[in-house]
Amino acid sequence: MAQAKLENIRNIGIMAHIDAGKTTTTERILYYSGKNYKIGEVHDGAATMDWMIQEQERGITITSAATTCIWKENTINIIDTPGHVDFTIEVERALRVLDGAVGVFDAVSGVEPQSETVWAQADRYKVPRIAFANKMDRMGADFQNCVEEIRTKLGKVAAAVQLPIGAEENFQGMVDLIKMKAYFFKDEDLGAAVVEEEIPADMKDDCELAREELIETIADYDDEFAEKYLSGEDLSVDEIKNVIRKAVNEHFFVPVYCGSAFKNKGIQPLLDAIGDFLPSPLDRGAIKGFSAKDVEKTDERNPDPEDLFSALAFKIMTDPFVGTLTFIRIYSGEIKVGQNITNSLKGKKERVNKILQMHADKRTELPVARAGDIVALTGLKFTTTGETLCADHKPIAFDLMEFPETVISVAIEPKTTADEKKLMEVLKQLQIEDPSFKYNHNAETGQLLIFGMGELHLEIIADRIHREFKVGITVGKPQVSYRESITGSASGEALFHKEQAGKMQFGHCVLKVEPADHQAGVKFETKLTKRDIPLEFINAIEQSINDTAPAGALAGYPFLNIKVTLEKADYNEEESSEVAYVIAASQAFQKACREAGLVLMEPIMDLEVVTPSEYTGDVISDINMKRGKVKNMGTKQNKEVVEAEVPLSEMFGYSTDLRSKSQGRANFTMNFAKYIDIPMNLAKEILEKKGIYI
Repeated sequence: MAQAKLENIRNIGIMAHIDAGKTTTTERILYYSGKNYKIGEVHDGAATMDWMIQEQERGITITSAATTCIWKENTINIIDTPGHVDFTIEVERALRVLDGAVGVFDAVSGVEPQSETVWAQADRYKVPRIAFANKMDRMGADFQNCVEEIRTKLGKVAAAVQLPIGAEENFQGMVDLIKMKAYFFKDEDLGAAVVEEEIPADMKDDCELAREELIETIADYDDEFAEKYLSGEDLSVDEIKNVIRKAVNEHFFVPVYCGSAFKNKGIQPLLDAIGDFLPSPLDRGAIKGFSAKDVEKTDERNPDPEDLFSALAFKIMTDPFVGTLTFIRIYSGEIKVGQNITNSLKGKKERVNKILQMHADKRTELPVARAGDIVALTGLKFTTTGETLCADHKPIAFDLMEFPETVISVAIEPKTTADEKKLMEVLKQLQIEDPSFKYNHNAETGQLLIFGMGELHLEIIADRIHREFKVGITVGKPQVSYRESITGSASGEALFHKEQAGKMQFGHCVLKVEPADHQAGVKFETKLTKRDIPLEFINAIEQSINDTAPAGALAGYPFLNIKVTLEKADYNEEESSEVAYVIAASQAFQKACREAGLVLMEPIMDLEVVTPSEYTGDVISDINMKRGKVKNMGTKQNKEVVEAEVPLSEMFGYSTDLRSKSQGRANFTMNFAKYIDIPMNLAKEILEKKGIYI
């Protein structure tokens, strides 16, 4: 494929709540753009982008998949992301490298909880978006409600750029409010031909009003455009499109489209909108970072093939045929097969064996890739998710990604000695692929624990270990991943002064610990400078605290919300050593935490239940029984919406409970919210199960 001009490249993500139709929409995009010659359906397990066996069996997207297609003059690199909350990390790392996104909404359900989550992620990375109200053919579809909820629930300036012609089983097409034309799609050719007609007579007044609303909304963004509109001058299609494009790229405006991907209606106009309104790499401009040699000094790279090479590795994947694939977004310069590049964070050189353009799990080899491209590399040995690759002589580093806290664990055991040897290698590989997955050995119980974002996440991990990597394992029941913290402030002092390996080792420090309200692990600060003690010993103390914190001091759970201050450290020029300060710091930290008062913390989940009104009382009663707190109640599509906070430990098997209480008619979504202290009587029960008595 010839290299596209930068202004014609669109790097976009398809994002939404689970079951809103992201993958179905992507399938139609690939079909109408000529990338695929047939349509694969999610419910048949035949969707191109859902290539994992676990995705095909469950009918959901688990891992983000990349592909490239051509629409008119534009090259569109697409990443189809998961909608299930357990796989939020996949959305996070995709949005980190994308220039724009299409938010898909279920026209029946409107803005759902995971929609809010992924839109907040897109806000964090300042990704311009357009919205697509899908499933207009479904009973209860309400386009105007969808637009209104984008405004109210997501807090966006949004307006319709299309109006649906009909709804539910009578949905036929849509009216383009910019061109003021109606679009229809023929069933006999799977909607491939778009038929443009005049607006139906009974819709003309509504379309005029909706067009006025659209123009008034974008006029707030552009004064010159507003002046022309208010003076009654005619506004051309190009003028309206130009203002929408600028408003979208400046995060001022979200245009809302409609359609039914499953019924093959509305995808071609959506593709036009991607080209018309979402930014190219040139529109996003220079990407800012900092000099790898001096982190205080900012640096940047321009989206230009002639600039120095720079890229961000955003995903690692194991391929059975080519080994480890490192997905990268190239921000500047170009890269060729056989070239050496540098991992600026680790200071390691990497060699590019192959450059692959991905189409889900299929690939095409390329000799060269340039600024704006999203490709996969083979041959990289040291690079992991979120790290920067760049030219050697002027290294740059881009901001690292943040990964969410794990909230649940299960114990696993290898079935045979051969499995045991292979299992640790597999777990290591899985952690490289998925930074939201962790594992460790519990020293007290001897168990091997794997940690994830939810029950489904761990179920998929265990399934992959067994089927993909052919390792026999036994899996225990899910366990809550608790945390430990402190209730007050205290200081701890420790001295290590012993002979080791024939040499006296000296280390002494005083640490103060206090609660910190940042929902993160341990934050280290120091009152000392390199005049008081050499910097390498301060670094050794900090590293010792970071290494000690994951083991806690009460029941082996990681510490959370603690600020540690190094207040004093004695230094002996002849005997001081890093190992001595590591030991002293660990002892002082544990001592200070115990003095400050230890407390157990549990994960609290945001729960949203949508239920027919006749079951609302039972649902609320059940939430109260589970130590939950109802925060809000509302209605949506003739159903009650109950929002609550509930401890994760009470939520195992909730889907079965809810089905039985609502005759299978209610559904729920759950998202991690925060950690809070556990009441003492419950904490005692949890600790006593581990053989700890307080």
